[in-house]
Amino acid sequence: MYFVIPSAMPSTLLKTITHFPRVRVALLGDLVADHYIYGKSERISREAPVLVLRREGSETKLGGGANVAANLRALGGQVTAIGALGRDEMGRQVGRLAAHAGIELQAVYSTSLKTETKTRILAGAEGTTPQQMLRIDEGHLGPWPQALRRRVASKLEAALKGCHVAVVSDYGAGALCAETAEVLSRFAARGGKLCVDSRYALLSLRGATLCKPNEPELQALTQMPTQTPQQLRKAARKALELLSCEWLLTTRGKAGMAVFHKQGKELFLPVHGLEAAVDATGAGDTVLASFALAFAASNCAFVAARLANIAGALVVQKQGTAAIGKRELLEEVRRTLRGKAADTRKGP
Repeated sequence: MYFVIPSAMPSTLLKTITHFPRVRVALLGDLVADHYIYGKSERISREAPVLVLRREGSETKLGGGANVAANLRALGGQVTAIGALGRDEMGRQVGRLAAHAGIELQAVYSTSLKTETKTRILAGAEGTTPQQMLRIDEGHLGPWPQALRRRVASKLEAALKGCHVAVVSDYGAGALCAETAEVLSRFAARGGKLCVDSRYALLSLRGATLCKPNEPELQALTQMPTQTPQQLRKAARKALELLSCEWLLTTRGKAGMAVFHKQGKELFLPVHGLEAAVDATGAGDTVLASFALAFAASNCAFVAARLANIAGALVVQKQGTAAIGKRELLEEVRRTLRGKAADTRKGP
């Protein structure tokens, strides 16, 4: 069955956004430095069949869980981000960027850790949009040291006190471990709202309020196809059972997103707008952040999904890792509602 959105939805969407600044979020995440190197392609090398680039500049942005935190803050939420960073230049840059964004960063800095860094090399000819040519990943391999895990879990437990919603952004780099999962499970068992996005370890946090796999992750979790709405529906039902969660939000790329409740309610949303994506980097982070804020502010997963769908469509129009601001989201919702009102006046 398809769930019918109440007629009060337009005013509810706008009201929900205005309540974002009241929401306190505790975020556990893999804090990543997204490093960009820009250049111009000049010629093919004589040494090998590769492009020679003339380097023109570089910049570092908040990535991974830190990008989720940046989106939460840009949308107006109060966010405490918990994780770990290396005592290295990239770790220091992440700390400075978080402070500049207004994020309360409760990171454990460790000499035994190298900050997770994704270096993207972008290039293009004069007058063209730079395109990503190569990505180089660096960071700590394997589980974090036990002492580090315990310190992060302790900071997480403190941050959960008084928060309206907890968010997990797990990229498989160590933040979600047995110690932090135990803290989060206790929080969820007490009735706390817990939204989880985990690339590899969704099953380690059974009992969350909401889980957010993308379609390939849902296929891997359930070993079921998801190409048709009926197939997706069956896979979602199995995932809800496996994860013992209340809600499942599945992002589907060009097909939009879908939300499923354990008692059978569901909503399929097409991609918002007509513009083709410019860059999908970090789009899932924006969807997670906007959904969690809206869910905490409205207590309605369908309202949250509609706002997350709009926010996701906005962020893919930006180059590289980016965040969507509260004003941007408000303006787009108003523009959309004006367009719908005009279509209604025109009649059939």
